[in-house]
Parts: sequence; C-alpha cells; structure tokens
Amino acid sequence: MSKGLTVNSYFEDQVKSIALENQEGVSTVGAMMVGDYEFATSKKEYMTVVSGELTVKLPRENDWKTFSKGESFIVEANQAFSVQVKQTTAYLCRYE
Repeated sequence: MSKGLTVNSYFEDQVKSIALENQEGVSTVGAMMVGDYEFATSKKEYMTVVSGELTVKLPRENDWKTFSKGESFIVEANQAFSVQVKQTTAYLCRYE
C-alpha cells in the first residue's frame, strides 16, 4: 500500500530528497549540490547515481571511489559515509 510523499532537506538546502513507501519498501530520489557531506543510515542503503557523479568514502574503506551515472554502491545499516559532489548530482536510494 502506498503512503504519501515526504520531502526532506539537508545541509542548508544543499541536498533535497523525496521519500516514498510502497509495496517494494522505502526509497528516496533526490539531488545534491556541489559540496562535501557525511550521511548516516539506520537501514541497509542501496544508492544509485542517476545523473552526475559522487565520490564516496565508504565505511571501513581507506580510499575514495567515484560512482557515475548508472553505478551503485551499498552502505550497511548503522554506518556513516562521506560524499564529495563536484557537479550537481541526482540519486536514487532504496532502503532495507
């Protein structure tokens, strides 16, 4: 069953997303402006770059990795990760 849409804003409106919940679970679609951000997740998160690119430092990793349009990464539950955005970027997150 679908629920309403929730609009979220982070980092002084530099990151915005729209959250939805349906029979497949919870997802968000959003955009990030140029900047450096740190996120934490309470659920397992599957993140896909829709447009642009994200340079990410995943938990327990020493190196940064860049993900471009169509590429995905996973963050386990109860972890934090850092993101560098060099161009405005759109993303999709699915949570478990």
